Amino acid sequence: MTTIGFIGSGHVGGTLARLAAHAGYDVVLSNSRGPETLADLVEEIGTRARAATPAEAARAGDLVVVSVPLAALGDLPVADLAGRTVVDTCNYYPQRDGRIPVLDEETTTTSELLAALLPGAHVVKAFNNIAWVHLPMLARAPGDPERSALPVAGDDDTPEAAAAKRAVIELVERVGFHAHDVGPLAEGWRFQRDTPAYAAPYSPDGLNVWPPERGRQVTAAELAELLAAAQRYRDM
Repeated sequence: MTTIGFIGSGHVGGTLARLAAHAGYDVVLSNSRGPETLADLVEEIGTRARAATPAEAARAGDLVVVSVPLAALGDLPVADLAGRTVVDTCNYYPQRDGRIPVLDEETTTTSELLAALLPGAHVVKAFNNIAWVHLPMLARAPGDPERSALPVAGDDDTPEAAAAKRAVIELVERVGFHAHDVGPLAEGWRFQRDTPAYAAPYSPDGLNVWPPERGRQVTAAELAELLAAAQRYRDM
């Protein structure tokens, strides 16, 4: 049975943990405030969940979901994440994270920045381009014609990296979405904040309005068009 560790169990991490447990994964939750603060979430999810420290969640997880502000990346248990498949759900918000020059200059992506901090880990980007409230709204069973597509970016140039990417694609599929392979990790910029594929397409009005009351299906064909339309400021 696959176990998923969560470093960060707030809106995104907690919602994904609920969906993952429902899909048959065991989940190990952690945050920066201590396992005791996660008692209510563990009770809600049930017997597939337990709380731990970030280092314990990293060691326990076959996959480890990182859902923290970029300003907190320096607090990750780096040694415990070596060799792990790391699912990066993070986004760059300068007003929250402070200015990060390499991201402002677009000389790297958020996921490549994380990968550089985690030597030996296999980082795959997923779940960052959809509002957390839309995850349970839009999750659908396999074969459902209203299933939405979510992008996944990750390297597959080694057998280990390819296996990590497949595991994340399986996770996306099992929790209720079609996984759309965008290519290597460097292509993750195509669904970062302020790109056409970020957040708004999953809202009925096409706007990133908060809080959204309903979700909107995004097909694989539509997602592909949105990803292709992405532009970097440095190229404009």
